[in-house]
Amino acid sequence: MAIMTHKSLKVWQNAIRFVVDIYRITQSFSDEEKYGITSQMCRAAVSIPSNIAEGYGRLYEKEIIRFLYIALGSASELETLLIVSSELKFIDELKFDELKDKNIEIIKMLSGLIRSIDNKNDSKDKEIL
Repeated sequence: MAIMTHKSLKVWQNAIRFVVDIYRITQSFSDEEKYGITSQMCRAAVSIPSNIAEGYGRLYEKEIIRFLYIALGSASELETLLIVSSELKFIDELKFDELKDKNIEIIKMLSGLIRSIDNKNDSKDKEIL
């Protein structure tokens, strides 16, 4: 049986591609935003797969879940930054919808993964009792 790492997770793979999308779209933002919303969006995007990886590098499932929640928080932060970028017309409506949908998919996947690990822990607890 192969050892599962963060790189084998579909959510991590999607998040990596999403980081690339965010970096590409922010290249078109004005230079004035380089240290503002551009920087914040890139940091939030990179935080998603990074926290998935860090969680899967931990020993205990509770630690994994904690880092998955941090990744989930970063995805939620990025959702807000995408909305602000759209409102400021840094991103056209079509691109906004595409990025928003990718982000929502990552949020759903992270939520499902967290539930899956939590449910596994619940069943372990029941077996012990």
